[in-house]
Amino acid sequence: MSPSTTPVLIVGAGPTGLVLALRLAAHGVPFTLIDRRSGPGQASRAMIVQARTLEFFRQLGLGAEVAAQGIPIEHVHFRSGGKVIDRIDLHDAGGGLSPYPYILAFPQDDHERYLVAQLAARGISVQWNTQLIALVQDEHGASATVQTAAGEAVIEAAYVCGCDGAHSTVRQALNIEFPGDTYTQVFYVADVQLAGGFDHDLHINLGERALALVLPVRSRGVQRVIGLIPERFAQREDVTFDDIRGDVEALAGITVEHVNWFSRYRVHHRVADRFSQGRCFLAGDAGHIHSPAGGQGMNTGIGDAVNLSWKLAAVVQGHAPAKLLETYETERIGFARQLVATTDRAFRAMAGGGWFSRLMRRGVVPNVLPLVADFAAVRRTLFSTVSQIRIAYRHSAISAGHVGRTAGGDRMPWVPDEPAIAAAFNYLGWQWVVCGSPDSALVARAHADALPVRTVTWRTQVEDAGLIEQAVYLVRPDGHIALAMPRYDAATLDAYVARHGWRFTVPAP
Repeated sequence: MSPSTTPVLIVGAGPTGLVLALRLAAHGVPFTLIDRRSGPGQASRAMIVQARTLEFFRQLGLGAEVAAQGIPIEHVHFRSGGKVIDRIDLHDAGGGLSPYPYILAFPQDDHERYLVAQLAARGISVQWNTQLIALVQDEHGASATVQTAAGEAVIEAAYVCGCDGAHSTVRQALNIEFPGDTYTQVFYVADVQLAGGFDHDLHINLGERALALVLPVRSRGVQRVIGLIPERFAQREDVTFDDIRGDVEALAGITVEHVNWFSRYRVHHRVADRFSQGRCFLAGDAGHIHSPAGGQGMNTGIGDAVNLSWKLAAVVQGHAPAKLLETYETERIGFARQLVATTDRAFRAMAGGGWFSRLMRRGVVPNVLPLVADFAAVRRTLFSTVSQIRIAYRHSAISAGHVGRTAGGDRMPWVPDEPAIAAAFNYLGWQWVVCGSPDSALVARAHADALPVRTVTWRTQVEDAGLIEQAVYLVRPDGHIALAMPRYDAATLDAYVARHGWRFTVPAP
């Protein structure tokens, strides 16, 4: 049998691989998507979709639809020792920062089925029951040997994207190390139905030696409970929910009427030494795994997919040199390392068994959180961090310029009730955003490059978002600013374009 050929081979059809596929399809890049499983996942492992991820779906025209598939969590309640110590309104914290000022509960199995259906609507199918068993590459491309129900086959690809999870075959084939460790604490996870009805909010419950989170799972009335197995049961492999029921209900102030599913698990934290090697890339859990603190894991993988997709499209279609692909690792691995370090600190503070963690849970957090959370700036910072809208690539080789407090590499700021910004957030290609009247030379240049110009009406809210009057911003297909200029300057733009070899692209029809 002759090998099949494809510009891009995606290994793994979890959320990371599926989003990468959808984005490549939107850019008009053919690909092959394989997965060893027989179909989408059956477990609701990752639960949280953050605001930045919803913004990425918005670029595909799917933002409102994805939001409607899940349950918006608009309030976070903190309890300590059985008493409520604070309540944060996410609309208040993030209403001026993103069109999605909330956390979306959307179980991974439902999420995967939705994404597979979106691909199918575009005439694209996943090749299920197809397992990568060998991978080699040279300067011209990669050759992947796969096992299917019909036997072995070979797929020749210009590029390979390993989105195949923590036990990534792609990463192992590339001999990329995956350093890190496993926490000693044992966690439980359960899907339950509660007495008193369905609760749409997130509850974080702290105890001296205990931690439990309660959040909505599905609109039919199921809650997810996640927490630490009590120390007296930590060494038991056969622990059941009934064993820990009393601890959980007392800590969280709930009564569980029915348990749909229960499991115990350990938490790992690892980051691959590299996210790329030759023509192969790692994304999602194949490149990084970390504690569930803040609901960051799946969203970080989707962010990887978004970052990689437009760069692959530009190179495959001949609109940028292959050197552009080097910025995928430099932009994403730094964030992954920072995230693992941050979630590790948060995890150890909130879930550790030592005296410091107990002090944090019973002393510092209950007394300090209500004080600091009263400040709007603190609430906004908390939302910006958890929602991932603060992720920036200021030190990237393809980021340039600094105007006011906004610089190349930053996410384009959101401005409520501003049509030009809304249009920019709806778009998948390169574009210009201008604050005030656009320079005629810029309009002519944008027309020649087939790029839209978004003209923002200058007002106080625009300035509050971090933009500067008469400034111009060249925005990348992932919504991050590539070049910021206080005024349009043709020489600066020409130098930037020549330095990186851009030929700007527009989204596929």
